[in-house]
Amino acid sequence: MSVNKEVKRITTHILQAMKQNGEKIAMLTAYDYSMATILDDAGLDVLLVGDSASNVMAGHETTLPITLDQMIYHAQSVVRGASRALVVVDLPFGSYQGNSKEALISAIRIMKESGAHAVKLEGGTEIVESVQRIITAGIPVMGHLGLTPQSIYKFGTYTVRAKDEAEALKLKTDALALQEAGCFAVVLEKIPAKLGKEVSESLIIPTIGIGAGPDCDGQVLVVNDMIGLTKGFKPRFLRQYVNLYDGILNAAQSYIKDVKSSDFPNEKEQY
Repeated sequence: MSVNKEVKRITTHILQAMKQNGEKIAMLTAYDYSMATILDDAGLDVLLVGDSASNVMAGHETTLPITLDQMIYHAQSVVRGASRALVVVDLPFGSYQGNSKEALISAIRIMKESGAHAVKLEGGTEIVESVQRIITAGIPVMGHLGLTPQSIYKFGTYTVRAKDEAEALKLKTDALALQEAGCFAVVLEKIPAKLGKEVSESLIIPTIGIGAGPDCDGQVLVVNDMIGLTKGFKPRFLRQYVNLYDGILNAAQSYIKDVKSSDFPNEKEQY
């Protein structure tokens, strides 16, 4: 039986209970009210207002350009559409890496101005002080390890992370450090499935995988990729459930044809 079937709002406590009961956590990104409403109605456990909005909503090459103000705008829209899902918001690049005080100020702004329920930070031991400071203020924090897109210029590639023993060991250490610091969950992105299983089994808190194998406690995808709105982006870890790009393209072309031929609007479509 589902842990969260009858609850009015998913909480971090419920996610913990889901892990303990072996129930997988379903998470997708959302950036606007309409999509959030649909995903919430579908029964998603968690909606992530991801800094991937920089890519899929604004057309940037990386997640780096999106600002804190822009993230708050997207978060406000998603919170209005989500009556049941837990809403987590990414702290964008430059809003927390400098020092823990800046991280706290950024997290407080997100919570106060958007009404979201938690924030997410990329990194391990190097951000533990910021994680602790944010949690001390009463704000739940989700961690993010493996491929961390805000560090893409350091990595130089979007290839799988932690394939070698040294990086895998650091990831395990970082995961335990984030748990010890008080994170309620951690995203594991684009790492070997075997490592994803090891980390998930070593932690008390839930892991959410994206390209990290089936043994994580939950999974997350960028919704635009999952529904086929993103043209030409099909990484190995992505399962595309519908192709809305072609569907919308065909609909727009049919609309153009009907307008050009004076078929639209017809007698029933006018006053």
